[in-house]
Amino acid sequence: MTANLVNVLMGGVFHAAILFLVAAGLQVVFGVQKIFNLACGSFYALGAYAGVSAVGYFTSRGGSPALFILPLALGGLAVGLVGVVVERGLLRFVYDRDETFQLLLTFALVLMLEDLIRMTWGTAPVSTGGLYLSYGHARILGATVPVYNLIVIGASLAIALGIGWLLSRTVFGRIIRAAADNREMAEALGVDMRWVYVRVFTLGTMLGTLGGALVIPATAAMSEMGIELIVEAFAVVVIGGLGSMRGAFVGALVVGILRSLAISIYPELEMLLIYLIVIAVLIWRPRGLFGTAAA
Repeated sequence: MTANLVNVLMGGVFHAAILFLVAAGLQVVFGVQKIFNLACGSFYALGAYAGVSAVGYFTSRGGSPALFILPLALGGLAVGLVGVVVERGLLRFVYDRDETFQLLLTFALVLMLEDLIRMTWGTAPVSTGGLYLSYGHARILGATVPVYNLIVIGASLAIALGIGWLLSRTVFGRIIRAAADNREMAEALGVDMRWVYVRVFTLGTMLGTLGGALVIPATAAMSEMGIELIVEAFAVVVIGGLGSMRGAFVGALVVGILRSLAISIYPELEMLLIYLIVIAVLIWRPRGLFGTAAA
């Protein structure tokens, strides 16, 4: 009984670690640019496919399977640079438009990137094969947990701490917080908001693509995988609160663990349970657990 519970919880925490990366990117973009980026799911899928390609190239060149996580992460981060193209080519024209227009544009990005993925990698699912188990297993309270899961959980925690350090301890972090609080005042003080927006959106995109790359050894990459992720990321934001990085962390844990419990007990409840939690939060605390009243 204990071993089964540990397996379920660790599976939930692993999913939460991936979900946090995507939600963190969503939160940082909304906090500064005030755009709810529906395309976060497509960036996640793009990172997954890029990760598979990077690992395939690495192993075909004689790379050690034990080191596959390096090209996996680098591939995911590299494709995240598409954020520069998206921000400069599309989003910069809609910052002062109605929020509905912004949502339509980012949803159009979802459709375009999904077609781009199909044109590039085809429609059949792709994966990294058996590399997921190349790091072996660890025993935790009688349960057998893949070491790769523990690596990803540790990496996600390190990234969470890194984001906290970036926002609170660096000059760029102070600029981000100033721009989030009062864009006009930041511009009046000489901050180049174009420079800030490019870097913030690229950071958010890279977090999403990295999440997609890190999850792919445990599953298969599919062109439609980003759609489900958008729903879960939205649930995380609602539960945690718009613009709150702490909320993204807690919300990801709630969604990840509840999803894992539902799958283990009654799979048909997987998404329903998450929606019920979202509805309850919207009724009793519309701003989320850690969101501000303005958000």
